[in-house]
Amino acid sequence: MRNIAMVISYDGTDYHGWQIQPGLRTVENVLKEAIEKVVNHPVTVIAGARTDAGVHAIGQVVNFRTDSQIPTENIQKGVNTFLPNDVRVSICTEVDLKFNARSHAKSKTYVYVIHNSKTQSPFFFRYSHYVPHPLDVDFMDALSKHLLGKKDFSAFKKKDEFYKSTEREIIRAGVKKIGDFVYFICEGTGFMRYMVRNIVGTLLLGGLGKITEEDFLRIVESKNRDMAGPTAPAKGLFLKKITYEKYNLFPKDQIFKRL
Repeated sequence: MRNIAMVISYDGTDYHGWQIQPGLRTVENVLKEAIEKVVNHPVTVIAGARTDAGVHAIGQVVNFRTDSQIPTENIQKGVNTFLPNDVRVSICTEVDLKFNARSHAKSKTYVYVIHNSKTQSPFFFRYSHYVPHPLDVDFMDALSKHLLGKKDFSAFKKKDEFYKSTEREIIRAGVKKIGDFVYFICEGTGFMRYMVRNIVGTLLLGGLGKITEEDFLRIVESKNRDMAGPTAPAKGLFLKKITYEKYNLFPKDQIFKRL
């Protein structure tokens, strides 16, 4: 028995999220079908993160077990042959049998992309949230630092969704402008559904001068979703990377490497 780990990139525009759902097209479903065609037996695909409908990934990590002796480079080529063009296996490697993409994840890094320009480009429409108004990026960055550490992030969860615990730890957070694009980068040990997008919607209120630093702090401390800003569109969100303590699965030349 072998344990195969993969790093997957995908454009989430035309998918109902990562996780298999009856009657709906999902990334997990098309990947599972492609893998099974190559190894010629059913597989259980374990993913490091579950992205929502319309969210993209550069560094989704999965693993599955197989009895097949096909070399990993050939598994990668074969799976990519059967995948649609908006999903790709960028890395395929054999790991020890103990590795589990979900339970061994140490942190997850997301990047949210805002196209901040007077004119919207048709070439970036699928991969960014367009904001035509000037943004105070330095202020947004300063607000993001209040997210660091272990906190109750109830104010940024999906409304009316229940969690055993709404406490999460944010390791890194910042906002940076490069050209016409503003990037929010956030690394944490875990995230609730819509959490990053709700944070972005609130940071944008700050960038547009609609809330003060004191307002932002009150929102965080309120634990009330109704206090925070609107949910930013899914199309601007990318799962950049999943970090593992004993496994380095990512190359150095990733997209967003400057962030």
